[in-house]
Amino acid sequence: MGSLSKQEQVEWEKAEYANVNWDELGFALTKTDYMYVMNFTEEEQKFFNGTLTRFGNIEMCPSSGILNYGQGLFEGLKAYRKEDEGILLFRPQENALRMKMGADRMCMPSPTVDQFIDAVKKTVLANKRWVPPYGRGSLYVRPLLMATGRNLGVKPSSDYTFLVYASPVGNYHKGDLNLMVEDNVHRAIPGGTGGIKAVTNYSPVYKPLTEAKAKGFSDLLFLDALTGSNIEEGSACNIFILKGNVISTPTTHGTILPGITRKSIMEIASDFGYQVEERAIQIKEVFDAEEVFCTGTAMVVKSVASITYQGKRIGYKLGAETLAQKLHATLTGIQTGLIEDKLGWTTLID
Repeated sequence: MGSLSKQEQVEWEKAEYANVNWDELGFALTKTDYMYVMNFTEEEQKFFNGTLTRFGNIEMCPSSGILNYGQGLFEGLKAYRKEDEGILLFRPQENALRMKMGADRMCMPSPTVDQFIDAVKKTVLANKRWVPPYGRGSLYVRPLLMATGRNLGVKPSSDYTFLVYASPVGNYHKGDLNLMVEDNVHRAIPGGTGGIKAVTNYSPVYKPLTEAKAKGFSDLLFLDALTGSNIEEGSACNIFILKGNVISTPTTHGTILPGITRKSIMEIASDFGYQVEERAIQIKEVFDAEEVFCTGTAMVVKSVASITYQGKRIGYKLGAETLAQKLHATLTGIQTGLIEDKLGWTTLID
């Protein structure tokens, strides 16, 4: 693989849209044209010489830190097409800072904020024809930070790779969102890595998640490992409950990921006049909530239709009049340029 030649650059600039059925997009990989790669070496002691290359497989030593010990992180953000064909990124600096926080915890170097944002911008522009038309999806961007040095012993790697790829996506969850409370398996423990996007956080929940989906549930709602009585988050989303004028979400105290969508929704809800609080929320509280909704980069904002706990099921308000729907409309309006961004959250890259 090599960097873009002048002819390749002309080719992707000419192609307005890729040949994709945008209305059939789900949340799955669609191979795009280019990815961005930048390396950190023991000799250089910094990330340098980042390049765009054709999207494809990468070579890696069998003893690399990411493969043997899971020393790696990822981020997720989206690029949206505006009505006038411009392209917006949503709060990329927040993802860059969160990756740095995760890298510090995982004893890894990280790209600077400027390097991170530059890599994301270049990846999106190189895959411009894969950004869905306005209102028909988004380009999901996945930055990866991986230990790629040779490492047989248990220790931090010497070499690292920062890689960014992208894929057009539609809805993460199609249909109603029905949660089952998982009270045997815990997603995270105090002092662990639940508060960062470590690659090792996700596969341990595959087994209970697969079992829950086989029973017809959409996702799991995990409880805290310390008491087993407080809600934390889903397999890949934060959770909120609404009672009267008060919106509550669990405190991010190291076991819960500080979601960027979560943070944005808290600010928007406060602007709406709601009292927004972060606190410990006991599982019993979800049964008298008026609304429950989840947030995340992939799902944006989505109402929870039901929660089932130890055989007891409770349903919640759905539809156009829900707070979740109003928050979704406002957030996506900002993300796509339909609503004026007075908070400086979006970055125009085209």
